[in-house]
Amino acid sequence: MDSLKSTEDQVLAFISENQQWALKDHKLHCEFVFSDFVQAFGFMTQVALIAERSNHHPEWFNVYKKVVVDLTTHEAGGISDKDFKLAIAMDKIAETLS
Repeated sequence: MDSLKSTEDQVLAFISENQQWALKDHKLHCEFVFSDFVQAFGFMTQVALIAERSNHHPEWFNVYKKVVVDLTTHEAGGISDKDFKLAIAMDKIAETLS
């Protein structure tokens, strides 16, 4: 099933409820900072397993203990429910690591 692009109101509501996330370049954006590289890599590994199962992969960048994430659904032409679900999963993983 194709994902539908979320409305601007839906995106703003998500950001309002999940304030660590922001809108940047029409994508959900978050920067996670961990205690060290191993913890950051462990976070990425856990997220990668979820992303692969859901066939929805993040745009991300890692340097040492920092992981920068941008989420968008290319097939929907913007942010979709898939991005909200992956963002929430990322937050839960990050919380267990802190």
